[in-house]
Amino acid sequence: MVHTNEEIEQQLFILFRRSQAIHVSTRSGEFELDRSIYGILCLLDDEGPVRLGTIAHRFRLDPSTITRQVQAVVRLGLATKTVDPHDRRAAILSLTPVGKETIVNAREHRRKMLYSILGGWTAQQRSDFLAGLRRFNTSVDGWIDAEHEDDAQRST
Repeated sequence: MVHTNEEIEQQLFILFRRSQAIHVSTRSGEFELDRSIYGILCLLDDEGPVRLGTIAHRFRLDPSTITRQVQAVVRLGLATKTVDPHDRRAAILSLTPVGKETIVNAREHRRKMLYSILGGWTAQQRSDFLAGLRRFNTSVDGWIDAEHEDDAQRST
């Protein structure tokens, strides 16, 4: 008999593979939006202009990794990077009109796909799934925070 945690691990892997398939099949328009570019554009669309450090914190990535990803977004003309007027050492990233149009179209396409995939689910099933995803993501965030605290304590 498979242990529940083993099955969860298997299902998470399948979810990762399926979400990658959804990502690939929702590429549309002029730009290929890899996961990092898509994530950055979604964050900018949701929150407006943000500092690069905020992006790194939200995605729990090293600032150097975010810097490379942001360079790709800027190079494509999907966002602009400007100096933060409140702290000239920091940069702010903002969507360009092309970036806004690109992410709105990509999100619309993905949401239509999800509507089709989940079309046979009841409202309660979709709500339960959403609640489970939110709880899982919150648990992962808490675990990551605890791991980072442990790492910081070990390095001092």
